[in-house]
Amino acid sequence: MNCTPHTLRRVLVANRGAVAARIIRTLQRMGLQAVAVYSEADADLPYVQQADESVCIGPPAAQHSYLNQARLLEVAHATGSDALHPGYGFLAENAGFAEAVQQQGLCFIGPSSHWISTLGHKTQAREFMAKQGMPQAPSSAVLDSATAACEAAARIGYPVLVKPAGGGGGIGMLPAHDAQQLQTAWTKASGIASKFFATPELYLEKLIEAPRHIEFQVLADRHGQARILFERDCSVQRRHQKIVEEARPIGIPEAQLAAMRELLQDMLSRIGYDVIGTVETLYTPEHGFAFLEMNTRLQVEHAVTEEITGIDIVEAQLRLAAGESMQAVLPQPVHASGHALQARIYAEDPLRFLPSPGRLEQFVLPDPGPGLRVETGYAQGCSVTPFYDPMLAKIVVHGRDRTDAILRLGQALAATQIKGVKTNIPFIEQILSHADFVAGRIDTGIVQRVLTNQTS
Repeated sequence: MNCTPHTLRRVLVANRGAVAARIIRTLQRMGLQAVAVYSEADADLPYVQQADESVCIGPPAAQHSYLNQARLLEVAHATGSDALHPGYGFLAENAGFAEAVQQQGLCFIGPSSHWISTLGHKTQAREFMAKQGMPQAPSSAVLDSATAACEAAARIGYPVLVKPAGGGGGIGMLPAHDAQQLQTAWTKASGIASKFFATPELYLEKLIEAPRHIEFQVLADRHGQARILFERDCSVQRRHQKIVEEARPIGIPEAQLAAMRELLQDMLSRIGYDVIGTVETLYTPEHGFAFLEMNTRLQVEHAVTEEITGIDIVEAQLRLAAGESMQAVLPQPVHASGHALQARIYAEDPLRFLPSPGRLEQFVLPDPGPGLRVETGYAQGCSVTPFYDPMLAKIVVHGRDRTDAILRLGQALAATQIKGVKTNIPFIEQILSHADFVAGRIDTGIVQRVLTNQTS
């Protein structure tokens, strides 16, 4: 079902915390009404009061609240919503849910269920994208045992990465440098995949040593036109989870970036991809770009792209999902200016990276202003529960160049005062001051180099 622009009047935001607050802000600026949902654990969070209407959807456990599809659809109808925005995480990339939303006569603010299904299963997505001409690292099909994995690894060549076929976000991805490590990684990854993605399916991918994680922001209308809003560098990761993101990447020849943007834009237009997405790649100077996966949703790190382009990506997503054309939604052409950095602030032990739930006895974030943006789902006095992702806030800065942006982010972190839970702010400050980061010598191993400095 393709919605028309006039059908967007009242939108249910099927998510929580910072992303719910972020979407609600754009909805209200556009003159649309926002309906929030919340679990019993989230009743005191600020976004609940921010929305035009809020409805409790169940107990704290996500499967009984934010993942309860029947309850979400019931609330959408009861509140007179004509559209549903899934945010990111939870049901954002659930093709069955997207289809159910559309079958109920509601507009799903995201790609069609066809594309979520086609690109959601990682090995199927790789096969599909390979046929479209996307360069890739060697990989296997879904494998049914550790024995089969060892046979596949012998063909691919060690080191390899064990990856869940049914999900992304770095969850369950484990490296193996020999058959013994692979046996252990396979057993552990299978359990993680079953828990988080409801399927134990795993496959192998050649582990590219010291790559950069470069992703391309996609917007597309429902009329066969796709645009790429430049690139982001998301190489600063721990356990494949991003910590610091920036736009645009430095040190990669512009000709290579432009060629990949053109390839993606032409390919996605040709196949009729729609609304929003992010193509994630690994990059090395020797091999160029290799396709990693495509996420069919809004990304956590979308703000850095917004900062350098001036485009409200959530607004564009809403309008494109409602059926507007690319020419109506985006200016021609889109320019990038300055440099943006985003730090993800987590309630976690800064040394062991374990969640640190508790009550926010003090929660003082820097005041937003020119070149400084703060996204959060919490306020002082709120509790960080163990039920959900422990991200407290995103601090986003925009500077005239990368050096200026690093300085601004450091000042913003210094102005952040949080008590009651441990945070990863000290570790982020170490990253920002590390010689490799300052010099732009970035790859997915930089966090390990920072950790090595801690213990040396």
